[in-house]
Amino acid sequence: MQFRNVFKKNLVLFSLVTVVFSFCTSQSVLAKSGKIIGWGGRLVGADLTSGVVAVSAGNTHSLFLKADGSIVALGSKSYGQCDIPSPNTDFIAVSAGWRHSLGLKADGSVVTWGYNEHGECNLPNPNTGFVAISAGCSHNLALKEDGSIVAWGASYWGQCDIPLPNEGFIAISASEEYSLALKEDGSIVSWGNGWDEDYGQANVPAPNTDFVAVSAGSYHSLGLKSDGSIVAWGYNSFGQCNVPPPNTDFVAVAAGSAYNSIGLKSDGSVVVWGRDELGISDVPSPNTDFVAIAMHFVYCLGLKSDGSAVGWGYNSNGQCNIPLPNADFTAVAASGHNLGLKSDGSILVWGSAAFGRYDIPLPNSGFVTISAGEYHSLGLRSDSSVAAWGAGEAGQSGWGWPRYDQCVVPLPNTDFVAVAAGGFHSLGLKQDGSIVSWGRNDTGQCNVPSPNSDFAAVAAEGGRSLGLKSDGSVVAWGSTSSVPSPNSDFVAIAAGSGHSLGLKSDSSIAAWGDNSYGQCNIPAPNTGFTAIAAGSGYSLGLKRDGFIVAWGRNDYGQCDVPPPDTGFVVAIEASGSCSLAVIQVCDYTLGGDSNYDCRVDFYDFVKMASNWLIDCKSDPNNPACIPK
Repeated sequence: MQFRNVFKKNLVLFSLVTVVFSFCTSQSVLAKSGKIIGWGGRLVGADLTSGVVAVSAGNTHSLFLKADGSIVALGSKSYGQCDIPSPNTDFIAVSAGWRHSLGLKADGSVVTWGYNEHGECNLPNPNTGFVAISAGCSHNLALKEDGSIVAWGASYWGQCDIPLPNEGFIAISASEEYSLALKEDGSIVSWGNGWDEDYGQANVPAPNTDFVAVSAGSYHSLGLKSDGSIVAWGYNSFGQCNVPPPNTDFVAVAAGSAYNSIGLKSDGSVVVWGRDELGISDVPSPNTDFVAIAMHFVYCLGLKSDGSAVGWGYNSNGQCNIPLPNADFTAVAASGHNLGLKSDGSILVWGSAAFGRYDIPLPNSGFVTISAGEYHSLGLRSDSSVAAWGAGEAGQSGWGWPRYDQCVVPLPNTDFVAVAAGGFHSLGLKQDGSIVSWGRNDTGQCNVPSPNSDFAAVAAEGGRSLGLKSDGSVVAWGSTSSVPSPNSDFVAIAAGSGHSLGLKSDSSIAAWGDNSYGQCNIPAPNTGFTAIAAGSGYSLGLKRDGFIVAWGRNDYGQCDVPPPDTGFVVAIEASGSCSLAVIQVCDYTLGGDSNYDCRVDFYDFVKMASNWLIDCKSDPNNPACIPK
């Protein structure tokens, strides 16, 4: 009797296959672009093109408040400053501190998270009746609806000692070692000493009247007057207190924690002044339609009237997000910085800018492959030449170490087909199957074992190197030379900080080396993989159905792949504690595309059919399952 039900199911299955395949053959839907997302130690790639209502800049992280009351965090999460507590709902204000964060709920309560060595997250009771928040370096201020201020955290310089009477306040700003607050009569009150040296940043100039907004930086302060002019005082070695003329029509101000200031004009334009470094003065074009601003350590955030948010300046941890437009990427590489390869052959860089990491040799075009080392980068051009930049090129060194010339490509610079950047050395694979190596060689990482021929791929990390032979075997040299048996049937290789991965022709993964965090324990089933990436104590594997599998160290969430994690991945990368993926972006949404791969195919059909077909084992009381 069960045969009848099986027949019914097969008949439905056949009919659905016919319908789905007919649909697919009548319409071709191809993904045309790829965007980058990042998770783990650094968060990047969030969609901030709409729905943002507030922004806040911390030291190496940023907070964005969405119209639905949720918070999006970008940048470093080394101290949990981006780990927004659940439920991530009903927020009405945000403030990013040095290594911690604050969120104000609609019910007047404050939520704290991140670094807490100085009690930054220990909010005094009662936690109610708050209307504004401000996070400083290691202390916080919160304004009550009755006009009083609550302060907590470090108070070594008296930055939490609110002057009496503690009433009549309407705005607050917490800095590193001092605080500012605006009274309802337009005067500014300051307290705390201000860093180890007093630059006068807490000394409000006379006349102390008619102020409508305040902002406290590390060494200087800004006050906005009711007539739209700005008053600045404190440390001024880089001109951060020299407001550019005309000093009129300002509606908002922000003082950076370094040597910069930013002001928002009534016409929606932004003005930045002070120390011009790391692109902090390069306001993204068009410089119009801004409605809110934020500034911290040499970077800025701006909120547009259409609900989009942009960031510019120092982007060491992705706190400014991936530079826009986040689209058309075909590959990604990361180490101490990040590289994205565009479909037009250009390279985009974000992350730490030190040691010339941003100095891509011109023309920035014609690139087909990229690789990021700790302080340098390699790019392979379509003409088979290699471009190298960063620490190790002529005149580039840093932090007292010798220049290892990892960016000085040996001549002739031709006939390369692949590149790999290690810690301070570089590898280039030639068309004839030989490997050229250059740079630091303290562990023999540049001593390619004989015979130097028949190589098909290269990988490098730290002080070691890997080479994949055309016969499917792997050769290792440098700080480690071990490869597990059987050393055969490999089709791809990846080098992590202390372990290695090899992808086999049967789509399984072999792992060897340091296994302190289980980074070599591939989750079952070990099959169906198409790409691999190795980080610091963890590993990533891309399945043919688009799933990303992650295992090993997970202290920063580097193995917590964000949803949806299937059917849309173009490339994966693991670096340190940070994971990156290039994902496909469909031109439009297809009904039935359950795995987001921009097409309706057999995978989606099986997903749909599982909801339609009758399973007599799990539903024995279904009328169709009762024997006749």
